Amino acid sequence: MRNSSKQIRLCDCNRTQPLDGERLGSLLADGELTVHHALCRQELPLLEAALGGGGTVAVSCTQESALFSELADSVNASQRIQFFNLRENAGWSAEGAQATPKMAALIAAATALPEVEPVPAVQISAGRHLVIIGEAGVALGWAERLASGFDISVLITERAGDVELPADNDYPVWSGKPVGLKGHLGAFELSWQQQNPIDLELCVRCNACVKACPEGAIGFDLQVDTQKCAEHRSCVSACGSVGAIDFARVDVARKETFDLVLDLSVEPLIKRVELPDGYAAPGRDPFDQAMAVQGLGEFVGEFDKPRYVAYEASLCAHSRSRKTGCSNCIEVCATEAIRPAGDQVVVDPYLCKGCGTCSTVCPSGALSFQYPRATDLGNEVKTLLSEYRRAGGTDAWVLFHAAEAGAKVIERLARRGRGLPARVIPVEVWSADAIGLDMMLGTLALGACQVAVLGAGSHDLAPLRAQAGHANAVLSALGYGDAVSIVDAADADAWPQLERALWNAPLARGVARPASFRLLPKKRETLELALQHLIAEAPAAQTAAGVPAVVALKPGAPFGQVLASDACTLCMACTGACPAGALRASNDSYRLDFIERNCLQCGLCVASCPESALTLEPRLLLSDEARRARKLREAETFCCTRCGKPMGASPMIEAMIARLSGHSMFGSTEQLARLRMCGDCRVIDLMQNENSVKAWDMTE
Repeated sequence: MRNSSKQIRLCDCNRTQPLDGERLGSLLADGELTVHHALCRQELPLLEAALGGGGTVAVSCTQESALFSELADSVNASQRIQFFNLRENAGWSAEGAQATPKMAALIAAATALPEVEPVPAVQISAGRHLVIIGEAGVALGWAERLASGFDISVLITERAGDVELPADNDYPVWSGKPVGLKGHLGAFELSWQQQNPIDLELCVRCNACVKACPEGAIGFDLQVDTQKCAEHRSCVSACGSVGAIDFARVDVARKETFDLVLDLSVEPLIKRVELPDGYAAPGRDPFDQAMAVQGLGEFVGEFDKPRYVAYEASLCAHSRSRKTGCSNCIEVCATEAIRPAGDQVVVDPYLCKGCGTCSTVCPSGALSFQYPRATDLGNEVKTLLSEYRRAGGTDAWVLFHAAEAGAKVIERLARRGRGLPARVIPVEVWSADAIGLDMMLGTLALGACQVAVLGAGSHDLAPLRAQAGHANAVLSALGYGDAVSIVDAADADAWPQLERALWNAPLARGVARPASFRLLPKKRETLELALQHLIAEAPAAQTAAGVPAVVALKPGAPFGQVLASDACTLCMACTGACPAGALRASNDSYRLDFIERNCLQCGLCVASCPESALTLEPRLLLSDEARRARKLREAETFCCTRCGKPMGASPMIEAMIARLSGHSMFGSTEQLARLRMCGDCRVIDLMQNENSVKAWDMTE
């Protein structure tokens, strides 16, 4: 454990957790470690003195971070205090007395790692322009309540009872049918169709039309009930020069932009798993509406939002030449922040909420999660595992969990259950959905015996389960067992599920020699390093059966081979479509070569093949053959039947001839035979044997 002259203040929380201060202190290469019993109460002056001394202070308590931060502010030391959690993550456990190696690892990760480089951000500015959409009575009711705090606009979508427009025209009121809502916080665009004959923007609310209507079809909400209207048009005459009433209106399209949206419709305008910030659709429940209104006020202002995902277009396997291949990221995006853009995709950073599922399912690494970056998270995992081993820990089990939802489950488990086992090392991330195959296998290669991902906070565990399935298929074949698991504990109340998953799981086998590499920014490079190490250390190598040559995987895996049937004509359309260089044309013959190591199983080759001759087979080839080009399809050269000049691959020429044989231009045997000639010979044969009149034979 290496610390740069930091003061590490541990607290056993009134002696409720065992802290071996002497042992932990002996593991420090630098810095000072002190164990307290009530740092937030009687011993608080000791922390104040430490902060006043000018050094950096790390405190192993997150429960009282507000109190400690306030104390640091009072002595101008707010930049020199940091917090980490030992109590729920290690000490409060049925195996707390055996958790010293884990504590040493957690202290090292919290105090010795370098500062992480900030993630690029986008700036969002949202004012108070709020549109309220819904039935007249409810929408206008909320408008009256919120008019003093927001710049209100109202779109009435339906009538309900005897509703009257406000006497004071303090804010715009429209009526119509919403047809679309797009955009994001600070830039929502609402479009609707004006269906009411009375244009409320032009209306002066004189109520002359209400009094003039003989059927009483116009209410004080200035909406026309077309079922009652007998088309006397007395209202039009009463409106006069104002011209707000038009029963034959053609220009009905309307649109406006807003900062915030309160959608009170029964069916929300935006139907997504993750709604955009600044948009609330609470439905008809008054309590839910009140909570939604309160939440909208928190989005007013200027914000720096992280760019959670980086996109490298050159690696993207989405499309080529209007043929769609991989659409994994588009299909799993809960915010619809990812959309097609020709052969690539576009990620809208204003809509993205940072779940990271897109980077998890991306086979090429074109999308990479940045919050944290793979390199930073990998460095933390490597530090945790190495310090855990150095302190005498064995059989480490890394538990990835989301910062908020996952931490709450762990805290509840520590308070009400057996806590985390001594060998389970929690690693906090922004979103557990971003833990993909590269991080799972990379963590195992770095020395973890097992990896678990806590699903709390996830909107869909299916992608994570698929990644774990691919990992376990490989790991089981190599003799490690099912070392990766997804724990379905949705919230803090589900802590018993986490307890059962951690305390009852069988022990998997880890690598005998942890890898020394660091996880790399490129997903495929990390996967290759991790797999090479796991294969080299595979327990199956010590068995009679040995390491298998091939591991079968399920569809969706990022590894596999391409198979070509006899229908392949070697047109090489697939080589131009392949984004990873897995398929390539040979330079010395008509041969299609395949490099399995490069294959993403994106399906672009299958979509581009005009003969439907290609199929995908997900699998992992463990031998070095995966890195070498192998023949997928080869054919003889077709030569001109007249002069012997090479014309192309024989299957391609034969396929062309077969397609043209039924055409009227090639009805005779002689005409069909010319298709087997090169361009020059075809002209010569045509001139020599064609019976039509030649220009030079024509007379006046």
